[in-house]
Amino acid sequence: MKILIIRFSSIGDIVLTTPVIRCLKKQLASAEIHFLTKYEYRHIVQPNPYLTKIHLLQKDDWEPLLASLQAENFDYIIDLHKNLRTSKVKRAIKRATSFVYNKLNWQKWLLTSFKINQMPSVHIVDRYMATVQSLGVTNDELGLDYFIPENETVKESDIPMSHQAGFIGIVIGASYATKKLPVEKLTELCAFINHPIILMGGPEDKLTGEAIAASDPHKIYNACGKFTLNESADLVRRSKLIISHDTGLMHIAAAFKKPIISVWGNTVQAFGMVPYFGKYQVQQAMFEVTNLSCRPCSKLGYQQCPKKHFKCMNNISIVAIAEKTEAFLRKK
Repeated sequence: MKILIIRFSSIGDIVLTTPVIRCLKKQLASAEIHFLTKYEYRHIVQPNPYLTKIHLLQKDDWEPLLASLQAENFDYIIDLHKNLRTSKVKRAIKRATSFVYNKLNWQKWLLTSFKINQMPSVHIVDRYMATVQSLGVTNDELGLDYFIPENETVKESDIPMSHQAGFIGIVIGASYATKKLPVEKLTELCAFINHPIILMGGPEDKLTGEAIAASDPHKIYNACGKFTLNESADLVRRSKLIISHDTGLMHIAAAFKKPIISVWGNTVQAFGMVPYFGKYQVQQAMFEVTNLSCRPCSKLGYQQCPKKHFKCMNNISIVAIAEKTEAFLRKK
């Protein structure tokens, strides 16, 4: 049996597919499990020991990709993205039986447009898992996976001496501005936390990280843009706890069963993408402003608040987040 799983993007969404990969391989031991994603996300899936082969889409170069996929003679396609690109793949591989996850688009539209919540209380992992039920595969409740190659871990010398005994990771980035606390709120949060801090994010977050770290260079280390994704994941793995927006590193933290304090702006927990731990009991807390008539304004986000006030982040209590952080550290 040969199975192709498709998820083109992005970091968090791909990490959330890992229970499907693991359960397929462990429950259908003789099956070959292939994965199709974009080239830029290859580092997330290539180390996964449950995968037989990785297929990569580079710069919309479809002809060689489709030819190689057709040559594989897949029996099943598990479409965990469901868009025009995945339809193109399925049309090219006609003989394979396809299973597609329910994106709940009209429910999301009702919630973002009219604030009518018809979303089922089901995590996206369980919606992903529903696609393989007819193959007799069930959720093992072991949570998410993330695998880091040995040669992509962070050297001890790359972490400041002041942080080597332990640190809190604060993920300052996100795919959209309306998912992120403003820089002054992040700076305030760091000031309230009496513990070494490493700021995490991509190259696009480097300048923001520098501005925050400048408020206390000894306590705050800006790692934004200094490490690869897998190296950043290693920092997450080494951390005592993670404070994060609704973003990919939050889901990587969940894969490592790290205590998580998540901060929610324009997106809401009802979308089904909160930290997922399976059967494991892990400390977590979620902060959001619940009494806003404009929230959620989008299932993804915007580069600025459509209402200009950005109350979904500006009204979050930084003191409360800091107090919860200290409580988590005491309990740990």
